[in-house]
Amino acid sequence: MYQIVYSTKHSEPTLESNNRKELYTYICGILKNKKCHLCQIGGLEDHLHIITHIHPTVALSDLIKDIKLASTEHIKHNSLFKNFNGWQDARLNDAVGQGYGAFTYSIDAKDNLIHYVKNQEEHHEKKTFIEELKELLHEHKIDFDGKYLL
Repeated sequence: MYQIVYSTKHSEPTLESNNRKELYTYICGILKNKKCHLCQIGGLEDHLHIITHIHPTVALSDLIKDIKLASTEHIKHNSLFKNFNGWQDARLNDAVGQGYGAFTYSIDAKDNLIHYVKNQEEHHEKKTFIEELKELLHEHKIDFDGKYLL
């Protein structure tokens, strides 16, 4: 299982809650078309979490590129989020080198991951997206330079 995490451009709080569900439904369709199985999607104004199984014929970086490109077009075409300026950009060659973080888990972690993503609002009362991302990187023992996370 994968937990894919990425933010809006410059972590701007542009994903208003009233249209997030439509965005999530659209991304679910992209995953389904790629033969991936979505377990949970969620997030806040400035970032998304996607918990999914990825079909063996699908390259992770291609999947995320396709999700970002198609969802950006969908957001703009349907005027979902008026101040949306795009997704997180690629950051040199660090842990989020393609403008995302992707973390693998055993299937045993599925329920905990789903619960975690469903409770993003509660979780982020205590920490920012950057703090959360740093925790994920530490948990997975991924070295990174903090200057590339901002």
